[in-house]
Amino acid sequence: MAMEFEKQSSKFIKPLIPTPLTLRHYKMGSIDELAPFMNVSVVLFFSGNRNRNPMFLVHLEKSLEKTLTRLYPLAGRYVEESRIIDCNDAGVEFIHAKVNIKLQDFIGSEVNARLADEFVSFTTRAIYVQATDPLLAVQVTSFECGGVAIGVSGTHKLVDASTLCTFLNEWGAMNREENETEFTGPGFNSSSLFPARHVASPVSLPPMKDDDMVNKYTRKKVWFSESEISKMKAMAVASGKSNTRRLSKVQLVQAIIWNALIGVDRVKHGYQRESLLNQSVNLRDKLASSILKDSCGNLWGVCATEPTMLETTEELANLLNDSIKKTIKTFSKAYHDNEQGRAVVLDSFLKASNIPESTNMILVTSWCKIPFYEVDFGFGKPVWATPGTVPIKNTASFMDDAEGNGVEAYVVLEAKDVPYFEEALDVNLLTGA
Repeated sequence: MAMEFEKQSSKFIKPLIPTPLTLRHYKMGSIDELAPFMNVSVVLFFSGNRNRNPMFLVHLEKSLEKTLTRLYPLAGRYVEESRIIDCNDAGVEFIHAKVNIKLQDFIGSEVNARLADEFVSFTTRAIYVQATDPLLAVQVTSFECGGVAIGVSGTHKLVDASTLCTFLNEWGAMNREENETEFTGPGFNSSSLFPARHVASPVSLPPMKDDDMVNKYTRKKVWFSESEISKMKAMAVASGKSNTRRLSKVQLVQAIIWNALIGVDRVKHGYQRESLLNQSVNLRDKLASSILKDSCGNLWGVCATEPTMLETTEELANLLNDSIKKTIKTFSKAYHDNEQGRAVVLDSFLKASNIPESTNMILVTSWCKIPFYEVDFGFGKPVWATPGTVPIKNTASFMDDAEGNGVEAYVVLEAKDVPYFEEALDVNLLTGA
């Protein structure tokens, strides 16, 4: 049966208490300036619960009002000319929809990973944020079985994945009525930690158009279970390559996906080009000066490997491991409250942008260990959490599976290249190459 959505309602939810005029203009920080014009989104799926309050939707709206009072920039609007968020309480888009299937039929089926995007109000449209566009959208979708999907999407000019998770956990606590006291977290403080420099991004990565995402590109999901990861790591160790024992599960999976994408590129060009991998790094626990984990805004840097012609997964994994260790060591000596430390972070963006066009560049981001599976609105924790599609080709997003020990990889590539990707992936997995 085809999956069909029926929109039930659409409205804008505003902060319960108006934002004071003294907080009307939220200035963008330097990392906000460098963030691409696209959206960061996630969908959380919750199983059916007969004990759920029949007024749960109204309850969600009311608790969202309270949450927005604390995280008020989310309800504002972006002003391009002055690069500020006008915290005018215009509101967050809130949509309720119904879908004609049961939750278990959707999660249990081998569906195109992009179908999860149907549970998010918007994902790829924000090539440019207009002054009237909401900065955050929420879609609550009810399944026939009583299950619920909550999809949240926000502009990357204001939020990163960690911010999105902080918002969801704060909203969940508020909905459980366990967090009625004054918000004690730092809120949106990225611009005070990394003040604006009024510079253009050194690299332009405009998201693909919606039509391209529908007709030309696709998102491929690859799941690596805990047992599969253990087996692959044992094979890598047995190969005798140095450093392999120190690999994390994410680094190993990233190297496998990287190698598969190298295989796709080799087929398309007829020869192997130099390749490198750029990875975003959460700064909240990486700098010499402490940044609280629930700090909101864009707080990330970039780790770029050196261009390489390496051909085996073990070699790529070791290169990735060494690059990450070197980057984190550099960040660990930087203080956000001085010019030298801020320059270290911004230099990571510059290094990642200074890449010849002839180089095969892979972009990855890992949401592993970000506690999306801890979100609880009072009707249980998610049975599945999935990131929205990153509308940029040759990208891969990584997330913990529901058990927390496996890894799910979501890869965006041209639809015609999927057979090459699958073939290269199978070769890597079967041979441990």
